Amino acid sequence: MIFEDGFATVRAMSTDWRHIWQTIRDWDGEGRQMALATVVKTWGSSPRPVGSHLVIDAEGHMEGSVSGGCVDGVVVTTAFEVIKSGKGELLKFEVATDQAWEVGLSCGGEVHIIVEPLLDIQKTCVYLLDGDPHEVRTIEATIKTADDEIFIHEYKPLLKLIVVGAVHISQGLVKMAEALDIDVTLIDPRMAYASEERFPGTRFITDWPDEALEEIGINSSTAIVTLSHDPKLDDPALEVAMKSDAFYIAALGSRKTQQERSARLKEKGFSEKEIARIHGPAGLDIGSLEPAEIALSILAELVSIRRSENIKGIA
Repeated sequence: MIFEDGFATVRAMSTDWRHIWQTIRDWDGEGRQMALATVVKTWGSSPRPVGSHLVIDAEGHMEGSVSGGCVDGVVVTTAFEVIKSGKGELLKFEVATDQAWEVGLSCGGEVHIIVEPLLDIQKTCVYLLDGDPHEVRTIEATIKTADDEIFIHEYKPLLKLIVVGAVHISQGLVKMAEALDIDVTLIDPRMAYASEERFPGTRFITDWPDEALEEIGINSSTAIVTLSHDPKLDDPALEVAMKSDAFYIAALGSRKTQQERSARLKEKGFSEKEIARIHGPAGLDIGSLEPAEIALSILAELVSIRRSENIKGIA
């Protein structure tokens, strides 16, 4: 792999990449030879997005997926050849071909996958895993796509959720987010709310929200959700959030509450465009009533926006 500075013609953003590269680091420590498969183009029924990875070692051990299973067998066979030859290959599985039918794309679809030998692994792992967690990391593929383009993989920082207000809804939201491997921090200066008993194993900050957000640091992989329903806590957090690169900002409350909140923020000098970044009422409209259902709607909206952003990042 070649470190950035190449001319980018195709880009794919990935948020779920740390596990794959930590596996690569671990396997390299065991002396394994490996190849990395990456989806570089899709169309139709392809089940995995551009940027998806599958790592294969010389013994056939695998981690990740580039197809949900339908072409992984062919990719593994190619990986063995790539490991032996030291040269990458481009695989094309297209609709209306015998190969597409054989690998499970009979309902219509296309997927192009680059398979490359993994070289200079420790250097790459240090670059990706040990650098500034707030920065986007960029790596070029060693071979070109079918359209003679350079494929650029952008690795986004770890997805981070900051929840303001240790309320009942927060309990469900924290559990669901952690199940999705989202890094969660809970902010509430009210010690009676932010207790280990109510939120076991959750990272707490008991400073005032605006101070806590400045301390934590916010980047383009950060989501901020205010749930206290108390303007003294929610508004200062939202003021910091609107000035940040956070990809998702949401606030609990009815439409009337959101209107009142918007009026307060306008009085403080925030523009309509800035205020429009706040999703309020927080969450998708799924008819949720119970705290856990509201938490689910919020997390669903967060994921929806995150995935939409990733699709837009593919040029």
